[in-house]
Amino acid sequence: MIEAGKNILRFSFFILLQVTIIRHLDAGIYFNPFLFIGAILMLPLRANKTLVLIIAFATGLIIDMFYNTMGMNAAACTFMAFCRPWALKVYAPAGDYNADASATVNSMGVRWMISYASTLIFIHHFILFYLEAFSFHDFFSTFLKIILSGITTLILFLITQSLFFRN
Repeated sequence: MIEAGKNILRFSFFILLQVTIIRHLDAGIYFNPFLFIGAILMLPLRANKTLVLIIAFATGLIIDMFYNTMGMNAAACTFMAFCRPWALKVYAPAGDYNADASATVNSMGVRWMISYASTLIFIHHFILFYLEAFSFHDFFSTFLKIILSGITTLILFLITQSLFFRN
């Protein structure tokens, strides 16, 4: 029950931060951080896969309402959540995961978090920005936007974890 409360607060924090502050930053067309996906990334490692998909879809839908993006974030978040078990398997430590661990820097370490988060952030951004462009006409321009926005999202996510989610 305590873990569920922590996750609800975490999601509320990330969504409020995204829609009240980050949404209004004007850092150019190539820097669009989507920090809210950090809440999905930080879900417990052994969370039910179906529940993670539902949570990711709902979170993306909430963001879509604020960004007026007609389901694009919902699709990108759901696909990212679908790929999450694969990423967890790829980056699994030698002794496997602690049953109660969440995906945080404190529990898993910086190197693991950078690998895991950057993979899933790239997947989210790839789906989102190519759905937004809805063509491969400006493939390289969109890809540059994915890379720069992904790096910005990752840096903000790591800073947020170090400032707000310490033990």
